[in-house]
Amino acid sequence: MSFDAGVPNPARIWNYWLGGKDNFAADREAGERVIAGLPNMQKTARWTRRYLVDVVNQMVTVYGVRQFLDIGSGLPTADNTHEIAQRAAPEARIVYVDNDPVVLSHAQALLTSGPQGRTDYFLADLRNVATILEEASRTLDFSQPIAVLLIGVLHFIPDDDDPYAIVSRLMDGLPSGSYLVIGHGGSDIEPAAAAEMASQYNARSSVKIRLRNRDEVARFLDGLEPVGRGVVRLDQWWDADPIVADTASALAGYCAVARKP
Repeated sequence: MSFDAGVPNPARIWNYWLGGKDNFAADREAGERVIAGLPNMQKTARWTRRYLVDVVNQMVTVYGVRQFLDIGSGLPTADNTHEIAQRAAPEARIVYVDNDPVVLSHAQALLTSGPQGRTDYFLADLRNVATILEEASRTLDFSQPIAVLLIGVLHFIPDDDDPYAIVSRLMDGLPSGSYLVIGHGGSDIEPAAAAEMASQYNARSSVKIRLRNRDEVARFLDGLEPVGRGVVRLDQWWDADPIVADTASALAGYCAVARKP
């Protein structure tokens, strides 16, 4: 993927919604167009980030996971996966994968492991499962469980590329006891607003988005054991949180965690 500051880029648009500085005028304009259709998109982005923090911490402290494969990781910001994991388990190993050279350049500068653990990053597309597994095996121990994070990336894989087969191949390459963590834009939570958001986004971004309904998101868990409540709306991830309850209509996405038997 070539670099062009004049073409909106998914990682930089997301960075803008999170309040970051690593974006350009085209990204900000595209981001604002999406906000016009879905005014609380920035809240969705920020609560998705909170979901990442929470689920990685749970993986370490509740489920004992010490290895993470973060695919479609996006531009580094506060509380990156390795920082969350290594706070609780300094020996944790994390591999970041993204298909955007801009993300890779930032990762090389900013994503530094603590001395007891390991962190790596490489350029690859989620569709290239064999490459991802091969490269990740240089850092991760494939005889031990690995948590795969697919947060905010599957909705960029069109149906024609069969995202379900991609996820199945990815999980087939991991040991038993590994986890799949998903965050996916929802088409049926606020249908009219979601459709408008997708339309605005696809008209301006270099990568098209394909929102999916709950049943379509649940298909990614086929063959796995759902953890907790299975597929839930983002606002339902936290029990009885009044802050989330106040913003429930803003959180137009689904999240899910499942374990490989």
